[in-house]
Amino acid sequence: MSDHPNPEPTPNLAKDIDLINLLEALLFVAPEAVAPAQLAAALDIPVKEVEDGLQGLESQYTQRGLRLQWHQGRVQITTAPGTAALVERFLGLEATSRLSRAALETLAIIAYQQPVTRPEIDAIRGVNSDGVLKSLLSKDLIQEAGRADRPGRPILYNTTPAFLSHFGLGSLTDLPPLVPVEPEITDTEPTDLLKG
Repeated sequence: MSDHPNPEPTPNLAKDIDLINLLEALLFVAPEAVAPAQLAAALDIPVKEVEDGLQGLESQYTQRGLRLQWHQGRVQITTAPGTAALVERFLGLEATSRLSRAALETLAIIAYQQPVTRPEIDAIRGVNSDGVLKSLLSKDLIQEAGRADRPGRPILYNTTPAFLSHFGLGSLTDLPPLVPVEPEITDTEPTDLLKG
């Protein structure tokens, strides 16, 4: 016989606490981004209800200092982009958050082309990117995403949730659209130099 009295049946939390508040609590304590299906399992409700609740939470956050961040079908709570400088200063991160031009260039290539290999990045940049990739990996802005199915099986890279946080993005769909670079137009008029 147990020393504890029979526990009361677990109350239906959804009746006691609003679903949006429950989702917020679970996301707050989650150590990393979670899938809506994980939240649904924890709350014992359909995934569709969780998705609807997350939309409600997301709309509430537009008026607050927090945001929902989506990456590869997973969601987490982050701070609003407008608070980045203050949060960095508070946490003492200002000095470590600066990225070189090469790092920004490489990140842009990965963000728009992911998953992408180092040789593909090198071909776009025109220089070797080994050092920059190591730096971005150490900062957790990119990650290895498997290997390409071609000769040499090069490593594929993609961005991470930390990349989204660093740039204040809710998801990759928030990236600005790529604007094609127009080829430089040269004067096609014949010159008089060749006339005799």
